[in-house]
Amino acid sequence: MAPFNFTHSDTSTFILMGIPGLEAAHIWISIPFFTFYIISLLGNVTLLSVVGKEQILQKPMYLLLCMLALTDIATPTFVVPKALGIFWFNLKGITVAGCLTQMFFLHTISVMHSSTLVTMAFDRYVAICNPLRYATILTNAQIAKLGLVGFIRAVLFILPLPLLLSQQTFCANRIIPHTQCEYIAMVKMVCGDIRVSRIYSFVLMFVINVFDLTFIALSYGLIIRAVLRISSHKAHQKALNTCTAHICVMLTYYTPTFFSILTHHFGQGIAPYVHIILADLYLLIPPMLNPIIYGVKMKELRDKVVKYTCRSSADTKFTQSSADTRDDISSGLQCPSGNCQIVREYVNQH
Repeated sequence: MAPFNFTHSDTSTFILMGIPGLEAAHIWISIPFFTFYIISLLGNVTLLSVVGKEQILQKPMYLLLCMLALTDIATPTFVVPKALGIFWFNLKGITVAGCLTQMFFLHTISVMHSSTLVTMAFDRYVAICNPLRYATILTNAQIAKLGLVGFIRAVLFILPLPLLLSQQTFCANRIIPHTQCEYIAMVKMVCGDIRVSRIYSFVLMFVINVFDLTFIALSYGLIIRAVLRISSHKAHQKALNTCTAHICVMLTYYTPTFFSILTHHFGQGIAPYVHIILADLYLLIPPMLNPIIYGVKMKELRDKVVKYTCRSSADTKFTQSSADTRDDISSGLQCPSGNCQIVREYVNQH
């Protein structure tokens, strides 16, 4: 859990307070936390399983969904277990190494999530504006390469943050009024000069958000232009429907992100626990909603999920029915004396 080199503060710990001001309600708050997390895991694991089993779904669009599902599994997994430990067992301590590691993975996965949304916007652009060349431009191998580039970008961009903080001296008051080790909360505990860290984090946030959102906006601008050139209203509707799920997913991701950033910078009059709850919901709600959105909007995926769900239910009932039938036959079987055991074993085997 300690991939970084640390200074003298290696052996010290931070205290994660959970949600200050709402300590009495921690048990009740843990219920939606746990529920959202379980729904998120079930939805995203189901999506990964169905795409993995169905050959017809193993194409670029669904591989991008799998990449999104992986980030949606990882994001709450780095937060919820520790938060539940605070809510349920009052386990508030976390080492400096553990805190910086959690911060690194949280921000890395967030940047990777944004990269995936950019790639999905490019996928929709090619599908609508260059449909005849879609199969040659976006192959499964090409999607894998884009995913690798997005992951490397995320690691290279985020890695300097924990490295810079690990060289700083933290103040005696090591209490973090939060459920997670987010960058802003950790910077507030540094006693030394943090100008380099602040400048880098600001430039990083600006570059990532501006680049990603500009590319997405450009893609959709070209999509809208291409759609407007189509004379058929039905074709308009069909083209736009292919983008609906992606637009909904972007709204669930970027809206809470910017709302949380704005409340941090301009919401001085807002109670601290509101900031914390918003930051947690930003990490919990999108991973829970994304598989639901794509399951509802994409008929092909929805049909396969229903097929596997019904098949699993039918297999369970058939297995139970077969077992009951064998028991009935075996228990009611008439056989010559001395041969009953042999016949029963034959029935059970078949």
